[in-house]
Amino acid sequence: MALMLEDRDHAMLNGEAGKAAAFAFEILVGFAGSVGAKGFLDIAGSHIDGCLYHGQVSLDFVERLVDLGGKVKVPTTLNVGSIDLIHPEIMLMTREETEPLARLMKAHEELGCMPSFTCAPYQTMFRPRFGEQIAWGESNAIVFANSVIGARTNRYGDFIDLCCAISGRAPAYGLHLDENRRGRILFRLQGFKDNEFDLDSLYVAIGLIIGLKSGERVPVIEGLPSPHDEDQLKALGAASASSGAVGLFHAVGITPEAPTLRDALHGYEPDETIIVTPDGIKDVLAHLSTAPDGKEITAVCLGTPHFSRAEWDRLIPLLRATEPRAGIPIYVNTGRETYDGLLRDGMLGGCEGYGLKVVTDTCTYLTAILERLDGTVMTNSGKWAHYAPGNIGVQVGFGSMEDCVASAAAGRIVRLA
Repeated sequence: MALMLEDRDHAMLNGEAGKAAAFAFEILVGFAGSVGAKGFLDIAGSHIDGCLYHGQVSLDFVERLVDLGGKVKVPTTLNVGSIDLIHPEIMLMTREETEPLARLMKAHEELGCMPSFTCAPYQTMFRPRFGEQIAWGESNAIVFANSVIGARTNRYGDFIDLCCAISGRAPAYGLHLDENRRGRILFRLQGFKDNEFDLDSLYVAIGLIIGLKSGERVPVIEGLPSPHDEDQLKALGAASASSGAVGLFHAVGITPEAPTLRDALHGYEPDETIIVTPDGIKDVLAHLSTAPDGKEITAVCLGTPHFSRAEWDRLIPLLRATEPRAGIPIYVNTGRETYDGLLRDGMLGGCEGYGLKVVTDTCTYLTAILERLDGTVMTNSGKWAHYAPGNIGVQVGFGSMEDCVASAAAGRIVRLA
């Protein structure tokens, strides 16, 4: 299929919107041709994943756009970077090591991007609306936008997401289009008793399962208990995008494009049906931990993806009720906007005594923050548990938020149920 360009697209290539837009759109045209896009569509916003430093090339690309006078054309948020600019004292790096990392984050701001530095842009004022076309990077943000909100984006990687933001255009292919959003593989929950699993853990396990088994197909989940809030859907999507390549899932009766199974499948039969049983959930959760119950821990890490205000409203009363004082740091990754709200409302007063360490702008499985990497870390995040052993070399214990706080108090892995 030949790539169709509109007159305004040709004008952009010819430099009528500026040198930076021409440079960015030339890259997009090449990318669009490689993925078989039929043309381009306007986007309402973008979220950029390239703030995380992967070497000099990361900075060179953004600096090129800055030098060309580039500015984003649509509201654009920024994903996490490699350092916490608000709490630089927690970074275990030299000034020389942090300089290019900080420069990369600041260079994106010079392009007109919002300094959100969060992996959960859907928690900010720039949350998209149902049906809006957007160009987002960051795997959990992509699956959340598509599935929970019903906005439309593909899995855009570094540089391509920024080119979309600079040009205001995205290739018309994949999950931007109706026909590619229909469910193809059905996951049917069977044999579950009421309250058999902690709902947070169940959603993580389901996410891991659909990620492992869906491949590039859009999964549909039937029989999933209704979530208490969207943080459980956030955890499901993050797990599915970590263990696999899920960019969109449909949960029947829960997510906006799946009021019925027929709606989720667009009236077709699924290519495959997989039965999910309680034993399957137990097996997945057991394999998520690499350390046994009772093992001493060196830290607790929460907020991957970034902790929402609702999660803080659950955590702070737990800390005050449990009063963990075993010297175990409790790192909580959260977005700037959420953190500002906590400070404004005086929510964090006295929590430092419980070992609480707030991390903004980045995440503890990505960069040098944890003081000890020779031990076991407790987490309630399927994404953190999936990536941390390979990324930073720690052992992991997975459990509920309540388990994590109890473990911090005991200094070892504790499970309350």
